[in-house]
Amino acid sequence: MTKMNRRKFLAALTAASAAVLSRNPLMAGEVYPSTGIPIPPKVPVPDLDIESIFEACTPEVLEFAKHVMEQCALAKLRKPTPPLERTWVAAGGPHYVGQWVWDTQFVVDLISILPDREAQMREIYGNYWDFQDRWNAKMPEYAHDMITVAIKTDPQEQRQFSQIPIIAWGMERVFKRNGDKELLRQGLERLERFHEWYWRERDLHDNGLITVGAYTGDIQHARWETFDYEVNMDDLKLTKHPHRKGAGEGEWYGDICVPGNNAYLIKGERSLARLARIMGDEEMAERREKRMEKGISGMREHMWDEEAGTFLSVRRDSLEKIPARTIGGWIPLDAGVPTQAQADRMAEVLASPPFQTPLPVPTVGRDDPNFNPRGFWRGDVWPPTSYQISSGLAAYGHRDLAADIADKNIANAMKNGIAEHYNSETGEALGVPDYSMSSVFVTMMLDGLAKKHSLKLVD
Repeated sequence: MTKMNRRKFLAALTAASAAVLSRNPLMAGEVYPSTGIPIPPKVPVPDLDIESIFEACTPEVLEFAKHVMEQCALAKLRKPTPPLERTWVAAGGPHYVGQWVWDTQFVVDLISILPDREAQMREIYGNYWDFQDRWNAKMPEYAHDMITVAIKTDPQEQRQFSQIPIIAWGMERVFKRNGDKELLRQGLERLERFHEWYWRERDLHDNGLITVGAYTGDIQHARWETFDYEVNMDDLKLTKHPHRKGAGEGEWYGDICVPGNNAYLIKGERSLARLARIMGDEEMAERREKRMEKGISGMREHMWDEEAGTFLSVRRDSLEKIPARTIGGWIPLDAGVPTQAQADRMAEVLASPPFQTPLPVPTVGRDDPNFNPRGFWRGDVWPPTSYQISSGLAAYGHRDLAADIADKNIANAMKNGIAEHYNSETGEALGVPDYSMSSVFVTMMLDGLAKKHSLKLVD
């Protein structure tokens, strides 16, 4: 599809969406005042008998868990809303109206604890496969099988870039909760195709390192494919594909490879390989493990920096390291990328003053000139990254440091409220209240990462 054709496609999509809007009284009449975006109808939230679900160390922790389950998870379920034809998960707030890739996985992980949610989980993941079909019908072959960052509701513009690839991890978490093999039957082949799109369209030198990008050619869209305002991407540029020379090619490919997305793809490959084996598909498992091993090798060889004590972003073509130590550099812990020695060095740095803010883990260290304790991905704290870093540290044996991170995050949320992100110095709640991804406060406790805050499932 040429650029002109793509513009025509988006114009047609918007026109079609407007037609749907005009014949849907609910969507036509109820909009978010700040954005004018139609408010999607909610799935009713049940009043949970929380004591039948969780056992907690204190009544306060139990009440906190109830709030998270009801407001950060169940309250984010929405009824079918064009183009989403199934139940879906909203991220939260008037600016995030659609089903995201990253945010959704933390929500379904908790909802799938509840009984009789198997069909609902299949619907939520089915939205991704429906998107693939719509996308493939319009896009050239090299772009096939992408899953967009967010399947936005009509009449919002369709996004032409993806997001951190952890759908497979989310599906594995759901399967561990409910054992639904039909979910895997419907999704594994689709997931493998999505992963292959990532390697094909983001690992441009076939060295196991992926970049970011966007088929719009908009640099900020490319940044939105990962932790969007990280300081390591301040001078990101988009180029044409370095090898493919076809008609209609655009400047769609970032010139920086970031460790966060690389680690998430490796993490996703681990999950996909395990799920493939559960379904008896040894060939798929072996394909995914080969991809995973190549990614790990590429990260260790080109992104690890002993002095920095973390994984750094690199220039796509020269492999020159970018010295900024940002949040994405710690995510490899959760993906099993570092050697034990590298993980020990990472723990040492995470325990040092630049990253031991009163509320850890800041998205960039206090020793960085761009540090701002409330800056969006520039010194603030996000619950999901604190959860994943804590989880990775624990897996490598650094359980005390992991618990310190988890407990401080949970205690701060209980004191200052559940929010999208936080000031790393003061703990001030920032962004959208009761945001979907912040459901990980409960996940931290259920995974046994915290010591002071205990929560477990009732047997």
